[in-house]
Amino acid sequence: MNAPGAVVSFWSWQLGAALALNFAIAAVQVAAYASRLAGVRTGRVGTSISLFNLFVTASRFANMFYAPMLGSIADAAGRIVTRQPELVPLEVSEFAWQMRAIVVAGTLGTLAGALLLPTFSHLFVRGVGAFERRGSIPRALARLGDPRVIGDALRTLRLPPLDFHVRFSLAHVPPKLLIGNLVVTAIYAIGVVASYLASVLHPDVARTALSASGLVNGIATVSFALIVDPTSAFMVDQAVKGERTLEEIKSMVFYLALSAVIGTIASQLLLYPAAVFIAGAARLVNGHP
Repeated sequence: MNAPGAVVSFWSWQLGAALALNFAIAAVQVAAYASRLAGVRTGRVGTSISLFNLFVTASRFANMFYAPMLGSIADAAGRIVTRQPELVPLEVSEFAWQMRAIVVAGTLGTLAGALLLPTFSHLFVRGVGAFERRGSIPRALARLGDPRVIGDALRTLRLPPLDFHVRFSLAHVPPKLLIGNLVVTAIYAIGVVASYLASVLHPDVARTALSASGLVNGIATVSFALIVDPTSAFMVDQAVKGERTLEEIKSMVFYLALSAVIGTIASQLLLYPAAVFIAGAARLVNGHP
């Protein structure tokens, strides 16, 4: 435990856990895009959508373990702000960099998930087949522990060539889909961390600021369901009916992943303004000037 008057160090096991969890959450969210490819390759669109929803729900569920880590880091910064006012600029600045480090971990996780899309696509195809044979998602997922499945997945791991992007064309990918995905990803990437930063910027409305994280992420989730998900699902349906090619769906998945990476990078620009906005809104709700 830190002695009274001591400045909390930048690194802690809570920060390390938050970095690892956000990396994994972001990687899983991008990996879920591979279910679109699996739907076209297998012709089982409904099953693929179910697997997509399963992965997205799992990533949302992981936030239950991720948020307490942020809360612990915010509590440490908040104690310094309360007990040592002369260190407020230093401590808030350090806490802000901790939050930015967590966002960077999300960017790296998004990039890792994008690079592993071929592997995840292969696993999704196998998952659809396993579900059809067993009639149960849990039993199909249990196959992931089979050494043969693990070995098969490892054999698909490879870094893409440097010119791999030239294989994918933007011509048949709707711009609104990519712009929507970029914006939604940027908002979702900082929804939680911005609310915790706001709680340290203005400790007097900390609880109200923290409650805003659910609202911010909820707006991002609804936007994804209204803009990104239906459009990508419609393109998959067209491919299954022969109205689009598999290459067009590959291009869609590639650019969705790319826009997600760009979105998490852009979220760094939004982090502090979002925290100030959340803090301002929290003060307004509480009747503070």
